[in-house]
Amino acid sequence: MRLRRPPLKITVIVVVTVIALAAIGVGLVRAATYAPPAAKPSAPAEIGPVTGATGRCAGVPVAAPRELRGMWLTTVTNIDWPSRPGLPEAQVKQEYLDWLALAQAQNHNAIFVHVRPSGDAFWPSKYAPWSEWLTGKRDGKSPGWDPMQFMIDEAHKRNLEFHAWFNPYRGTQPAPKGPGADFAKLAPDHPLLKHKEWAISYPTGPKARLYFDPGIPEARKFVEDSMLEAVQKYDVDGVHFDDFFYPYPEGTQDFGDNASYAKYARPGQSKAAWRRANVNLLVHEMDQRIKQLKPWVKFGISPFGIWRNARTDPLGSDSKGLQSNDEIYADTRTWVLEGWVDYIVPQLYWAIGFDKAAYEKVLPWWSKLVKGTDVQLYIGQGDYRVGEKGPWSDPEQIDRQLALNDQYAVQGSVHFSAKQIRADKLGSVSRYRKRHYATPALIPPMKQLPNGTPSTPRLVSAGKTPPTGLVPLEVEPGKKKPASWALYRVEGGKAPLVATGRSTTPPSAPGPGTYCLSGLDRSGNESPVSPPLTIRP
Repeated sequence: MRLRRPPLKITVIVVVTVIALAAIGVGLVRAATYAPPAAKPSAPAEIGPVTGATGRCAGVPVAAPRELRGMWLTTVTNIDWPSRPGLPEAQVKQEYLDWLALAQAQNHNAIFVHVRPSGDAFWPSKYAPWSEWLTGKRDGKSPGWDPMQFMIDEAHKRNLEFHAWFNPYRGTQPAPKGPGADFAKLAPDHPLLKHKEWAISYPTGPKARLYFDPGIPEARKFVEDSMLEAVQKYDVDGVHFDDFFYPYPEGTQDFGDNASYAKYARPGQSKAAWRRANVNLLVHEMDQRIKQLKPWVKFGISPFGIWRNARTDPLGSDSKGLQSNDEIYADTRTWVLEGWVDYIVPQLYWAIGFDKAAYEKVLPWWSKLVKGTDVQLYIGQGDYRVGEKGPWSDPEQIDRQLALNDQYAVQGSVHFSAKQIRADKLGSVSRYRKRHYATPALIPPMKQLPNGTPSTPRLVSAGKTPPTGLVPLEVEPGKKKPASWALYRVEGGKAPLVATGRSTTPPSAPGPGTYCLSGLDRSGNESPVSPPLTIRP
């Protein structure tokens, strides 16, 4: 998602604005053009354990898609949300609720929200100033409410996982929208004012910004602490990074970390190996520390889509683009093989047949990489590219990519970004929703996370059908309570999933029929389904 043009002679037409591209991940353009230089119901009385059937309802098999479906909600430079900085609280909240409504309409089950775009925070933090993309100011003053708590609560009401999206090392955004590398323009409580020795400005010129030096142990610990503060304080479902670690190279300019390299590198360790080790240490420590705090919280990263090219390394992919391992020191292959992440979301923002990084060639590499590990593979889908000339003028491009995902055992997709889902250019989103997201889906279970499989629930009775047509159901959840529920309805020889919800919201049936209910824990482990309940017309 970034523009650059050294030696690879490829022309890419991008319809995203330069500012927006400079603020987010890179995906397509870097590979193509870069060459290195509700109220809670009262608990019912226990009547004893219920005997359910694993995977069957009224004698027929239940059927539920098991895949993560989500979108990135980007806050930096107000790309997605809030629509402008400094809006009133009520408007910010309503805009967010509108995005959640869109997620529900798309049958998504997760949302990835940018809560630390560049050394700032969308929550009251002792480590970072309030984000100017929320408050409209760089004075560090509170907006008077807690956006993080609101966002998580509202997502959970709709049974959407909330993945808190952090950029670890970015300290600022470039001018004129951000402070650039000008310390005088930082918020008074910005940590890089207090610790200027941690700051590196890169690149030179108008695109300069400040970074936390990844090679300084104290800076790395501070960055980790600032993100873990949110994990400790809030009921997040996941911690999420994108592709930004060391900055993408700008021409022949080197990132100015000679001092920390000289001080902290091992004897004989190359700068490239040292930088990779720094990023690996961040990823490994974050995984360990998240699990120590809250073992059920997932940790995932959405890296650039190429680790290394096969012409450089026989272990690499059939591609010819920028290599994240070599250029931004992100050794994504090691993260997966070591199990330091629970899920990986490579940004495959390339069309099927693209000569430098064809979707159908890079995808199998990632599928093979995760095979035999506990790491789940989701794909970052490039909805922002739809409508460009060439293959992206085909409204079925992402639809075809999702079909390929099914062939390679991909367990989910995250779409960049929310505003592209809403825009539905060329009817692309409508097409793939109809073919791939027509019904609700359950989150894939993660066996490496705690298993708290709930007791089999009991459907006690159905209430009167209100004008909405949704029939309220009375449920006894059993002794071991679920985090969420899944409702199945018998339709011929199977019982497909028809609704899901958080356990704090009682289920409702979409009309007459025979239904069964199951409970799920936060890791996606599902109970046996309940005995059936038939609702008469």
